Amino acid sequence: MLTTNYVPGTPNWLDLGAPDIDAAVSFYSAVFGWTFQSAGPDAGGYGFFQLGGKTVGAVGPLMEEGASSAWTVYFQTPDADATAKAVEQAGGAVRVAPMDVFTSGRLAAFTDPTGADFAVWQPGDVQGLNTVMEPNTLCWTELYTTDAAKAKDFYGSVFSWAYQDMPMGSDAVYSLVSAPGGGKAADTAHGGIMQLQQENLQAGSTSEWHPYFAVTDCDATFAAATEHGATAMISPTDAPGVGRLAMLMDPAGAPFALIKGEPTT
Repeated sequence: MLTTNYVPGTPNWLDLGAPDIDAAVSFYSAVFGWTFQSAGPDAGGYGFFQLGGKTVGAVGPLMEEGASSAWTVYFQTPDADATAKAVEQAGGAVRVAPMDVFTSGRLAAFTDPTGADFAVWQPGDVQGLNTVMEPNTLCWTELYTTDAAKAKDFYGSVFSWAYQDMPMGSDAVYSLVSAPGGGKAADTAHGGIMQLQQENLQAGSTSEWHPYFAVTDCDATFAAATEHGATAMISPTDAPGVGRLAMLMDPAGAPFALIKGEPTT
């Protein structure tokens, strides 16, 4: 499970690239009750989603030419420059070279060998999100990938992740992900990796990291999201041993998921 005791290789930040900041704030405020706090006049429109005065995510304008609206998951690193080298050595690509963000920390953004974008955050004054695992906050991260074996090799090389494979049906496998030093993957998992099925690949699905937000009522939150312009990808459904979940795209096209219940229980 996620915690705010951020150790290397665990999710410690989350932000949304949006074509319209005001529209994104309006949508997520209606769905999750979040408020927005600007990072200041020098931040280029970037600011923080907050809940009860605590930062639960962030949002900023799309910075790359041709970029689509998406949530980006950041993983903790003690050395963004070393991680950038490890990414390249493992076959990934550097999208944003390591850079300082004032005194808050140092970031870098990458693409894994299967095409999924992700980033890292080297803490400075800002350690990471203030709250996770509470209602309307981040509680899980999940990679849908075109090549699960290649993805696992890559992230294992970069972050030393441990995996525990969980069979799902006749031919599907869900790999629980945990950072090193935390015990069994099933007990300390902070995310999962899932191979895209052939029908998804044929339909043009690509590798993506998705954030899951904890909710107290999956159906009610799903309804609120669709009423405010979200597109349903997976309607609320029960996952045995996991909880009740749903997946949507926000009005600008950024995928995210909802879940009632801890994903690892």
